[in-house]
Amino acid sequence: MISLSDTQKIGMGLTGFGVFFLFFGMILFFDKALLAIGNVLFVAGLAFVIGLERTFRFFFQKHKMKATGFFLGGVLIVLIGWPLIGMILEIYGFFLLFRGFFPVVVGFIRRVPVLGYILNLPGISSPT
Repeated sequence: MISLSDTQKIGMGLTGFGVFFLFFGMILFFDKALLAIGNVLFVAGLAFVIGLERTFRFFFQKHKMKATGFFLGGVLIVLIGWPLIGMILEIYGFFLLFRGFFPVVVGFIRRVPVLGYILNLPGISSPT
């Protein structure tokens, strides 16, 4: 089992609440306040989990500047008050930032009993 420091535990909680508020804000027709709270909690939680220096190094790598611009620009636009446009930019930036992690996540999900069976079905397992 992985041991987490107290700061990382707080970060996991903040990130979880951030994802919850983002999801709930989208369900409630892009509620500005919930999306803004979710954005702030998600970014703060990420900084708590991996540390400030590693967070800055992750977001501000030279090859990730476009993705960082879209993601943080979307956060700023949501905070200004245009939630739909901001979330579109933010989701695009999120996929650009974390696209390297998606194969790892899919590989992990393939080992989960029920979800792994679904992902290993013939039409899903191989791109055709």
